[in-house]
Amino acid sequence: MTNGIRMLNPLWLRTFVTAAELVSFTQAGRRLGLTQSTVSDHVARLEAQLGRRLFVRDTHSLALTSDGASLLIHARLILDAHARAELQFTGPTLRGHIRLGTSDDMALGPLPVALARFKRLYPEVDLDLTVGFTDMLRPLLDAGQLDIITGKRREGEPQGQTLYREPLVWFGYEGMVLDDGPLPLAMLAEPSITRAQTLDALARAGRNWRITCNSSGYTGCAAAVRAGLGITALPEQMRFAGLVPLRGLPALPEIEYIALTARNAGRPVQALLKILLESDLSQAGRTAWR
Repeated sequence: MTNGIRMLNPLWLRTFVTAAELVSFTQAGRRLGLTQSTVSDHVARLEAQLGRRLFVRDTHSLALTSDGASLLIHARLILDAHARAELQFTGPTLRGHIRLGTSDDMALGPLPVALARFKRLYPEVDLDLTVGFTDMLRPLLDAGQLDIITGKRREGEPQGQTLYREPLVWFGYEGMVLDDGPLPLAMLAEPSITRAQTLDALARAGRNWRITCNSSGYTGCAAAVRAGLGITALPEQMRFAGLVPLRGLPALPEIEYIALTARNAGRPVQALLKILLESDLSQAGRTAWR
């Protein structure tokens, strides 16, 4: 595979990486502005050149083979190096300042991976980072105090570009036993979208609850659970040490993470948005937190 990678078409690699990250030829085509047949053709040409099968696919599913998973690592590095070379030799130097607002679950999870890539590509763009609830960041964006925000979308809201979706999961401590009484909840304080969607799910299921702890961040919720104050609902990627998933509770919805930019956003903001949309943020943040 090493000799073939040197001659691989960057367009094919970009198509392959996008299809692998979105787990869909159709979704990859929409993101890249290609037809599904063109996506399939690019992948087929890549497989033919390498002499390896990259995907196992049928009418209902798409998955990487072991060779595909290996190529994905190399392809990301190749595309990143290709982008840096183009910027250095063909593109103007990008300078500026970005005021970025983000929810804390993105700051603790996948956002640093995308920001690290942005800094490698645009080292002369500085960042100011504001962390808070999405509903608190939106007015700052509208008032011109932030240039771009990443956070959650409330159900039915049309604004924003989707970055990824993440299931909410119930978490408690090891060996925790719940009785039939109201569920003791350690929750984010208002105006949390996670809190609203969790309580809506309990209401639809007809399950009673009581709030035993309010917190301004997920780390506080995790601390409350470790202390035995209750259970909490967290995005699946946020697996704090000492917390375990709980079964047999009402189903929770997915959280949709989005990016919103200010009107007339400049080139630095557009460059950051492009990297956010291209990044596989659904996988980047999967780790255990202390």
